[in-house]
Amino acid sequence: MPSFDIVSEVVWYEVGNAVDQANREIKNRYDFKGSDAQIEQAEAVLTILADDEYKVGQALDILEIKLAKRGVDVGCLDRGQVEERGAGKAQQKIQIRHGIDTELARSLVKEIKAQKLKVQAAIQGQQIRVTGKKRDDLQTVISLLKDQDTEVPLQYTNFRD
Repeated sequence: MPSFDIVSEVVWYEVGNAVDQANREIKNRYDFKGSDAQIEQAEAVLTILADDEYKVGQALDILEIKLAKRGVDVGCLDRGQVEERGAGKAQQKIQIRHGIDTELARSLVKEIKAQKLKVQAAIQGQQIRVTGKKRDDLQTVISLLKDQDTEVPLQYTNFRD
């Protein structure tokens, strides 16, 4: 019976490489000379440290470009507010969302079932398994979900005939 999984995954080593490249570019850029701007990574949280709010925004732009070049979808970034961190300096925390939370999984399963296709969708932890008798029905589900706007980027993996 054909099936596939709907997941929302982030390749962590690519995120680490993008952070390293962004830090190197920040150190070499002229507009950051004399500044202690940097990006720190702790698990699924990135922290941008800079002299002011403008430089935090510039560092975020550099980070997003590096992530996109490495194939990490920037839609998984949950940007926090720019905060004052003392001595007139600013910081911004960015949470990297990975996995499909229960609320989103339920709404996706409800959306799939509302289409009246001959498929079954089951929530399995951080992913959704969709099975059906016809491959065309599964491809219809994929195209339906690609057209839908979700807060996390979705990938379709483990397609089996």
